[in-house]
Amino acid sequence: MRKLKAAVVGVGNIGTIHTEIYSSLENVDLTAVCDIDQEKADKAASKFNCKAFYSVESLLAEMPMEIASVCTKGEENGGDHYQPTVLLLEAGIHVLGEKPISNNIEHARLMTKLAEEKQVRYGINLNHRFTPSAIKAKEWVDANRIGTIHMIDMTMWIDNPVETSPWFHLRALHPHSFNILHYFGGPIQKIQCFANKGEGRKIWSNAQMNLQFENGIIGHLRGSYDGDFPSGSFGLESLEIVGSKGRIVIENACESLRYYPRRSRSMEQYDCYGGMNHFQETFRSRIEAWVQDNINQVHPAEVNGSGKEGLAAQEVIEGAIRSFETDTVVKL
Repeated sequence: MRKLKAAVVGVGNIGTIHTEIYSSLENVDLTAVCDIDQEKADKAASKFNCKAFYSVESLLAEMPMEIASVCTKGEENGGDHYQPTVLLLEAGIHVLGEKPISNNIEHARLMTKLAEEKQVRYGINLNHRFTPSAIKAKEWVDANRIGTIHMIDMTMWIDNPVETSPWFHLRALHPHSFNILHYFGGPIQKIQCFANKGEGRKIWSNAQMNLQFENGIIGHLRGSYDGDFPSGSFGLESLEIVGSKGRIVIENACESLRYYPRRSRSMEQYDCYGGMNHFQETFRSRIEAWVQDNINQVHPAEVNGSGKEGLAAQEVIEGAIRSFETDTVVKL
């Protein structure tokens, strides 16, 4: 069995998840970790029996990998992605970036353009839709089981007390939301955003957004960093897709999948469809898909959860911010 050589750049909380998953996969050889915090890099290297590097430049000087996860953080969780990603893409390394692709839309556009020019695979960890429930729901949609989609409604909120920049909530959390909405409804054409600051907050921690898709579907997204949830559960994430023949409901990314045929009291329900019990498991399913794309050497344009998908989500977020700031409906 051919093993892909992998490295992880940035070994904080999320980077550690990437290293743990890569190290557990039979078709991957985790060869390196990289972090400007030498103590973090050394600790991860010791734990996962690989080599530590303290800069992307030194990592590329040895080139011990074919693929790399960029799990840096920075402002709005995406401020530090640009430099390491550009260096890796320029060197021909296939990159899986953490979301958001970038909190700077120009940087996001440049990274996706560079990946296209270099013809290297560039993916984003949009893990919320890499679930058996989402995949099955998409099969139902494609098989016309709910007919023509009329509306899509989504809620995504978590309890995040962090106070950084005014738009931290939208830019850091909702790449997931808009990627899921795009996955089921296609590109979004228009957006109208309303927002407020939670009690004692300095940032816009709550938002309601009205959406119109290019194909005529209408939708709605409710998001918050002020949500509360039962101990052990991942926030509140719900998705409802309403069509001419029925509707689909997914709760908490993977915990419940339901199909309701129109004009019927019957329903079809699956709890933890495909054996996925908790949101945390979505990291593994997404990284496995990324690894498989590289094992199969798919064309860069066919990467599942691509950089272009990450950019598309960020473009909608920037449109939402413009909508709120100008009190208008923004056409994307």
